[in-house]
Amino acid sequence: MKHVLSLVATVAALSLSALAASAQSVPDLGGRTVVVVTENAYPPLQFIDPKTGDAIGWEYDAMEEMAKRLNITVDIQNTSWDAMIQSVSDGQYDMGMTGITIRDDRKEKVDFSDSYMRSEMRMLVRADESRFADEKEFAAEEDLLIAAQPGTTPFYVSVYDILDGNEANPRIKLFETFGATVQALRAGDVDLVLTDGVAANGYVESSGGQLKVIGGPLGSEDFGFIFPKGSDLVPAFNAAIASMKTDGTIDALNTKWFLEYKLGQ
Repeated sequence: MKHVLSLVATVAALSLSALAASAQSVPDLGGRTVVVVTENAYPPLQFIDPKTGDAIGWEYDAMEEMAKRLNITVDIQNTSWDAMIQSVSDGQYDMGMTGITIRDDRKEKVDFSDSYMRSEMRMLVRADESRFADEKEFAAEEDLLIAAQPGTTPFYVSVYDILDGNEANPRIKLFETFGATVQALRAGDVDLVLTDGVAANGYVESSGGQLKVIGGPLGSEDFGFIFPKGSDLVPAFNAAIASMKTDGTIDALNTKWFLEYKLGQ
C-alpha cells in the first residue's frame, strides 16, 4: 500500500510540476489593453445570445481565460468578415477571432496563432432535402445553388471541391455574413451551405427540425487567431493556448459549447 501511495504522490507531483512549468511559460503583459475584433456570427464560437442579446461563445470564454493568464485587458469590437483580415493587417485592431482557418494565402497579410481547434467541413441542408445526398450529387444537379461568404474556406471548397473551379460560377450565391447564408437556406433561396461541423451541429440543434447535415466530411481545417504581421502578441497567445491545452481548459470549453450548450434554449 505504501508503494501505491508513493506512486500516486509521485504522479501527482509530476502533474503539478508540469502545470507549474506551463504556467511559468505564459508571460505577464502587465495589464496591456488588447483590441480584439470579431464578427459575432459563428455559433458556438461567437454569436449574439438570442435570449439576452449578449455576445457569447467558445472564443469569448477562451479570450477571458487568456486575459487572466496573460494579464491583459481585452477590448472586443465588431466588424464584418469581409473587412476583418484586411483591418487586422492594417493594424486597426491588435487581433481577430471568428473561427478563422489557418491558410497560407492569409499568412501573406496576417500572422496566425497556433491552432486552438480543428474542425471538418460539412454540408448543411433543409431537413426535407432529398435531391442529393453528397457533394457529387449536388454538383450534378445544375439548378441547385450554394450560399457562401466570399474569401472563406466554405467558398473555396464550394468552388474547387464541389463545383468546376470557376470562382464566378453563378451557382454560388454570396452573402456578407454566415448567418445570412443559413437564413437563405431556410427560406429556400439556396439549397446548400457549407460550414465546419461545429457550427453545423449548432444550427441543426437550434433549427427545430428544419435543418440537417448530410454526406461525409469535406476535409479538415485548423482555426487560429490573427494578428498584424510581426506582432509581439503571437508568442504570448501561443503560450496561453499551450497552457490551456495542457491543463484541460480547452477540453472543458469544448464540452461546454459543443456538448452541453443548446442554442436557443
